[in-house]
Amino acid sequence: MSIGALDAANAYGRAAGVTPFGTAAPPFAGVEQADTGGGFGALVSQLVGDAGTGLRAAETASAKQIAGKGDLIDVVTAIGAAESALDTMVAVRDRVVGAYSDIMRMQI
Repeated sequence: MSIGALDAANAYGRAAGVTPFGTAAPPFAGVEQADTGGGFGALVSQLVGDAGTGLRAAETASAKQIAGKGDLIDVVTAIGAAESALDTMVAVRDRVVGAYSDIMRMQI
């Protein structure tokens, strides 16, 4: 199953609580209402910040383990969380680049 650029934009709009025509739309079930003041830029900024925080936590846990003061389970958990955040960030980047490519190929 493939998600196109328009589907992704519509899903983001639904999560943010807006429709293509500017009227309010109900958010998805279980999804918190996003702050519309920041928009997509704030979402990407938060995503990058979360990935950086996860990577720093993994490095700290690894350093503690090497020094003999940490637990191996904490290291594995921190590395898993950092990997998940990085994979999410890369997936969003790939979708944005794909959407940009689709827009550039559109006929005017």
